[in-house]
Amino acid sequence: MQEKLFGEFRTATIIVIILVATVLLALLFNWVTKRYIRRSLLLHGRDLTSFQFFRHIVSALIYMVGLAAALTQVPEFKIVGHSLLAGAGVISLVAGLASQQALSNIMSGILIVIFKPFRLNDKITLRGTFTGVVEDINLRQVVIRDAENNRIIIPNSVISSDLIVNSHMSDSRCCKLIEIGISYSSDMERALEIMRQEVIRHPLRVDSRTPEDIQKQAPEVVARVISLGDSSINLRVWAWAANPADAFVMSCDLLQSIKNAFDREGIEIPFPQREVHLKTGLEGTKSQ
Repeated sequence: MQEKLFGEFRTATIIVIILVATVLLALLFNWVTKRYIRRSLLLHGRDLTSFQFFRHIVSALIYMVGLAAALTQVPEFKIVGHSLLAGAGVISLVAGLASQQALSNIMSGILIVIFKPFRLNDKITLRGTFTGVVEDINLRQVVIRDAENNRIIIPNSVISSDLIVNSHMSDSRCCKLIEIGISYSSDMERALEIMRQEVIRHPLRVDSRTPEDIQKQAPEVVARVISLGDSSINLRVWAWAANPADAFVMSCDLLQSIKNAFDREGIEIPFPQREVHLKTGLEGTKSQ
């Protein structure tokens, strides 16, 4: 009886030691990769997407091997443990314990890492509604941080089959369209020149011209009349920035600076005006 209890105690102790060692090894691996490998990749300007996904896979393998080693200590689970360690039956075990959706997420995550429709720190828009910066790609989901610092969790199988707008793929520059209407009595040519000059003076503006455009002396900034409205001449200027964040700040600044410049030059931005007729009994019609 004592030998049996001692044997069970020894088995339980070994299992606990294996599990604790597994957790410590996984934590150590994550600490080392985050501290050294990621820093090295950042210093050399390399993509972190594959590294992040590889870190998740290796962590999962460490836990799987540790669990398998613990199972081999229990006679009833020795076969399962050896199967995990040998790699035989892993697919059938996962298929039996996990749902089809989970397997789909894992495969979709692998395909995302291989083909790279987006990478870490890319700004993407999903379904025309969810916009944010890619923070993490793991075995199950993609984590996106939006402008309000919320985290949007999207399963890999969903994001891999949806239409995605990637603002950073191959070219991170962003073009903002600044549209302003002026009255028909205002100087249209002067208004276009003011819009061009305000864009050129902005510190976040980048020159989007190709070497061929520069050789042909194409204008640095293009401003045009885009339509003749009911009460305004509608103007548009194209303003380029290095990235979407700079483009947003630049567009806000330009709206303010162009409005101030229009006020100094006496260029009117029209606003809706209505003439109201009030009929009051026999007094006839009054206009206001």
